[in-house]
Amino acid sequence: MFVKAIKPANAPAAIGPYSPAVKLGDFVFLSGQIPVDPATNEMVHGSIGQQTHQVMQNIIAILDELGLETRHIMKTTVFLTDMNNFAEMNEVYAQYFDEPYPARSAVQVGALPKGAQVEIECIVIDTTPYEKPREKSCCSGCNGCE
Repeated sequence: MFVKAIKPANAPAAIGPYSPAVKLGDFVFLSGQIPVDPATNEMVHGSIGQQTHQVMQNIIAILDELGLETRHIMKTTVFLTDMNNFAEMNEVYAQYFDEPYPARSAVQVGALPKGAQVEIECIVIDTTPYEKPREKSCCSGCNGCE
């Protein structure tokens, strides 16, 4: 089969008929992650900052399962139940990325599963097969290998 379902042990279990992520070739599509603590399978209640932190930790757990990092995320969609929480969400979100930042959309929605205030989905590209050969050999006569 071309599509592989990713179901990491260190991320929250799906709460419906979907995979936390699916991989097709170099592309990985992460389902929307809400602030569920994978250890307890309970919602993390609290500020939008606390919820965003948990969402990002869940995303990292899925990426870890694949040997990937947040730098492999190319696009995110952030769903918020209140756009007034954007600034606080953005402050926490920014802690997880370096430039070049992924493309992003942020939208306000009427409600999210389990009463979450934030949900983030991602499109990821696994570039590791292309990075490893480059790390091992450098030289094209540029003297940059010294």
